[in-house]
Amino acid sequence: MTTLEEPVSVATVSGWDVLAADGSVVRIRPLRADDEDALKALNHRVSDRTIYLRFFGVSRLNADEHAHHLADAGRDHAGLVAEYGGQLVGVASYELLRRGEAEMAFLLDDAVQGRGIGTLMLEQLAALAREHGIKRLLADTLAENGAMLKVFANSGFEQVRTLDSGLVELSLDTSYSARTLDRMAEREGKAEDQSLRPVLSPRAVAVIGAGRRPGGIGHEVLRNLAEGDYAGRLYAVNPYADRIADVESFASIGAVPGPVDLVVIAVPAEHVRAVLVECGRAGVAGAVILTSGFSELGAEGNREQAGILAVARQHSIRLIGPNCLGIVNTAPDVRLNATFASLAPAPGTLAIAAQSGAIGIAVLDQAGRSGLGISEFVSLGNKVDVSGNDLLLHWWHEPRTEVIGLYLESFGNPRKFGSIARTVGRTKPILVVKGGRSSGGRRAGASHTAAAATPDTAVDALFDQAGVLRMETLEELVDTARVLAGRPLPRGRRLAVIGNAGGAGVLAADAAGRFGLEVPEFSAPTQQELADAAGAVGAGNPVDLGAAASPRTIERAVRTVLDSGEVDAVLVCYAATRAGSVGDAYRAVAAAAAGTDLPVLVNSLGAPEAAPLVALEDGSRLPVFPFPESAVRALSHVVRYAEWRARPQGAVPVLNTVDRDGAQMVVRNYLRHDPTGGWIDSRHAEQLMRCAGIEVVPALQASGRSAVVAAAGSVGYPLVLKTAAEGIVHKTDVGGVVVGLTDRQAVESAYDEMVAAIGDQRVVVQAMAPKGTELVIGMVRDPLFGPVVMVGSGGVLTDLLADRRWRGLPLTDLDATEMLRSLRCAPLLAGYRGADPADEAAVVQVLHRIAWLVDAIPEIAELDINPLLAAPSGAYAVDVKLRLAPVAGPEPDWYSRRLR
Repeated sequence: MTTLEEPVSVATVSGWDVLAADGSVVRIRPLRADDEDALKALNHRVSDRTIYLRFFGVSRLNADEHAHHLADAGRDHAGLVAEYGGQLVGVASYELLRRGEAEMAFLLDDAVQGRGIGTLMLEQLAALAREHGIKRLLADTLAENGAMLKVFANSGFEQVRTLDSGLVELSLDTSYSARTLDRMAEREGKAEDQSLRPVLSPRAVAVIGAGRRPGGIGHEVLRNLAEGDYAGRLYAVNPYADRIADVESFASIGAVPGPVDLVVIAVPAEHVRAVLVECGRAGVAGAVILTSGFSELGAEGNREQAGILAVARQHSIRLIGPNCLGIVNTAPDVRLNATFASLAPAPGTLAIAAQSGAIGIAVLDQAGRSGLGISEFVSLGNKVDVSGNDLLLHWWHEPRTEVIGLYLESFGNPRKFGSIARTVGRTKPILVVKGGRSSGGRRAGASHTAAAATPDTAVDALFDQAGVLRMETLEELVDTARVLAGRPLPRGRRLAVIGNAGGAGVLAADAAGRFGLEVPEFSAPTQQELADAAGAVGAGNPVDLGAAASPRTIERAVRTVLDSGEVDAVLVCYAATRAGSVGDAYRAVAAAAAGTDLPVLVNSLGAPEAAPLVALEDGSRLPVFPFPESAVRALSHVVRYAEWRARPQGAVPVLNTVDRDGAQMVVRNYLRHDPTGGWIDSRHAEQLMRCAGIEVVPALQASGRSAVVAAAGSVGYPLVLKTAAEGIVHKTDVGGVVVGLTDRQAVESAYDEMVAAIGDQRVVVQAMAPKGTELVIGMVRDPLFGPVVMVGSGGVLTDLLADRRWRGLPLTDLDATEMLRSLRCAPLLAGYRGADPADEAAVVQVLHRIAWLVDAIPEIAELDINPLLAAPSGAYAVDVKLRLAPVAGPEPDWYSRRLR
């Protein structure tokens, strides 16, 4: 399993690699003092017009003076440079004007214009500015500078323009809006497609390390390519043979005649770097490294893996692997099987990426057995370069791919994955089997939220928001892909079950109930039509046609239900008997389903030799399942995806009455006195809640009987007394909460008993909250996924019911509403059995305000409001626990474009 990689701050790295619009690799890094000569060389390399458009004059002396200024480090300016082909080809910089605003400027070498490098530099400069608290970048640009104006216009960043005296004044908001992220994903997708196309659809392939004897990895890959009738030019590279597996062999990649797009490397690990250097000199675009012995072996392997990546980036070579099985493309004009698997994948519409080679073989096998087939397959291995994120963007633009399947063991940048998946999933469903699902790593913590956050919580939250369908098994992934491939999506959850076996219909209906589908009773006219036209024994739903049902009967029944408008999907359960023909039954279903815009599934019982798909006249196919339960389970995933795709994407609301500066001041003041952080006292927690605009039930902390009595007088009766002893999660379990205290004597008595029971004199004196439903709202900050927000049943029911929903950031209005309404306790909020309904909007506002607070204050590591009382008059935080942890630097930029 590869290690998790956390994105790092722009300000703290020596550089990072990104893809230009043509798919080539550009390196962007912070400007250094020793860049002055290279900057001046750029000034003298570009044309007079470029100098004029940048400096509003043709004086290169002024340009050189500016280069000297940029190279002289200062707090009032910052810059980035772009390197391409080993040469500095661009510079982007800003000069601080006032707090939160700076003036930006760009200069790009004429030789690389049109490759999208200017747009890349704009994105990266905005990220650098954002890290330094700059909210707006300004620029004066000549109206005739159409190329630069186009860069700004297409960037997606929010901007304001005014035209005056031949100048265009640009004002660019550095924050990530939904439009900005969409535009960035669109550009990145096109660049990834350009970069990976010669890798996955190569015109020429060379296998380096192809041995002369069968059984070796390189030899078997070469045989798979040759025997699979690869459509391009194929070469072997082996200095000790002229031909291998009837393929011409050459001593080195440099000796191969003509250009080579893709190399498959199967040499020992210690030789891989030297081989890549040769490939770079030969102009190779991509490499699949089958060789193991890299990061999976530890520190030394990691160093060697970093070395091969550095060589690849220097030469714009995309790497798949190392330690992988290979790649497949079944397109008729490619026919690429560059793996050493003993399978010949059939063409289809499912694209698959897997970190594990063994898992990849299993998926290929299952896809072939089910009749689904694949479009492309990539074994990721150690993911030194090409990752699941890269492939999602490529397959987004790949026309033969209709469904995307992933087997993942780790994430490099999960928030970027979520952002990409949300975009890609709007047109192509994404199915994921995520290895490592386990509750064995359940956290212990001083809050309910931390204790409930299993290692898999953040993954599920990410997938739910991004519309990713999480599969429990590989078989489930292939089954679901079969329902999705080439077939319409259901418009709702209503399922009709039709068949000649009543038992199968019952099992299907039971499964539908378990998986959240409906099996509605048909209307009287439909039931009558089924009885008249199809002779149904049972014309309800499921529809039992009887064991002797003829193909004609089956066709009429299926057609009747499809035409009724009363269902959203149909499952036909057919039990094979001597009285009928499976083939005839399939043809009957195909005839009835022709032209329908509803998904139709088939369950064939007792016919193991039957085809796994029913062919329709239009070339599409209906999936056939051996058991009704597996068919219903797959359909339920498709229904869930259809619902996610049909819903609006939602928006992150703009909040009023929030005080970022005040919240930052509270945290700074606390950490100044306690630099290590920890669980803060109730007073500071209440201050942070009020900065976020969250209403808190008034409370005072006190210690000692007289102080407690005085606090009670300030708060007012009736009131609640709660222990403030550290480390107690469940206060009621230890006698740490007493409610309804109405006078001084009651307060004194309750205080004495609490101190005697717990042994700590510190308490919180709090006013009684309005009556309402108790909820819990919390947050834990995952080191990779960032803040993950939770809402659930609160109070003493928090752990008993485990009724919780999780989401990551950004949290849209639809995310928050769905979290709340999907709780099992949601009927209580709506007004159960005549009770007054709670103010749902107020609870949703609390969720958004918590999301705002933890995004604005990265020092908040853990937060727990339990209970939050949802009352008809609003939502009130009763008990707030909050842990601070100092952060080493600015929050990483999770969304910027950069390669692994």
